Amino acid sequence: MRLVTTAAGLMLAACSAEPGVAASPARTDPAQPQAAAAAASDMPSERRGFRDWMALCDNGNACFAFAAATDGVGWISIAQPPGPDAGPEVAVGYWPPEGEAGPFTLNIDGRVYALTPVTDLIGEVSAEQTAEVVRALVDGQAAQVGSAGDVPLSGASAALLWIDERQGRLDTVTALRRRGPKPASAVPAPPPLPVVTPAPAVSQAGFGDKDQVLPATLEALPAVIACRADTSHSEWVQKEVMSARLDASTELWAVPCFMGAYNMGHEWFITGPGGRDPRPARLTSTSDEPTATTINAGYAPEARTITAFAKARGIGDCGTASTWTWTGREFTLTSELEMPECWGVPVDYWPTTWRTR
Repeated sequence: MRLVTTAAGLMLAACSAEPGVAASPARTDPAQPQAAAAAASDMPSERRGFRDWMALCDNGNACFAFAAATDGVGWISIAQPPGPDAGPEVAVGYWPPEGEAGPFTLNIDGRVYALTPVTDLIGEVSAEQTAEVVRALVDGQAAQVGSAGDVPLSGASAALLWIDERQGRLDTVTALRRRGPKPASAVPAPPPLPVVTPAPAVSQAGFGDKDQVLPATLEALPAVIACRADTSHSEWVQKEVMSARLDASTELWAVPCFMGAYNMGHEWFITGPGGRDPRPARLTSTSDEPTATTINAGYAPEARTITAFAKARGIGDCGTASTWTWTGREFTLTSELEMPECWGVPVDYWPTTWRTR
């Protein structure tokens, strides 16, 4: 079972703008009842490079390894969920030549493995063959997806060894790289995930309308004045104001600040009624300081979430996808996916860097 969120939710407001930085997860104070991260692990999200392979593990110790074809039109991923009972999952994808479509195959050193097609561009290795394929990737020299160029296997062994060590699988029967006689029960349970409770939904009457007028208190802010100046070339962009009611005395406003070829940026503010006492929203990420800026974002009032999808290039195969949930006190990071390499991997197969429950 893939751990990532579906692309539909993550592309909630995919517009057009320059690649931006999504916002490091806040270490929520357990004493704050609405934003509690009860008994959460301090396991960091981590990324490593091993020659031609990239490996990532999130705060819940779900781990992923990736490599791309030398011609840039194919990729292989190995996802290893945490815990003693979890097994690896192998997926591959490529951009086939015109007229060619799946189902396609995975070839490792001359051995061909059939794939279960997910789309014309993606296939998955069956559960029955996964262990054999992982071993072939560890011991092999090169792999090929469909008619794509070789996917180098240099670094695959080291990447999977690092995942084994991170998840406590070394010398167990579940290890990806260094198997041994220890039983699966020797593998630690997954660390507990932070618990985030959304605030109750409230009526949005009067909010979220198209061409919403921004309150004068916000228009007067230096940050908003700068946004208005940067978007003065486009009346359409300046009208892309977003608004929502968070509770009876709290409002949410987003001001368009820039637009490029495939990204649109907004600055988010939390205010009192009628836009009074505005302050920047505080949106965190696993990699940077808190910010009020999002890329290709929108607010879903029923879920109480801001969702952003910062594309690193136009086809959306790399970048950062983030979700923050309103707890009644603040917006807390509840999901983050990141694909740092533009290898043609769709968002449904991106590695998670932050998860909550």
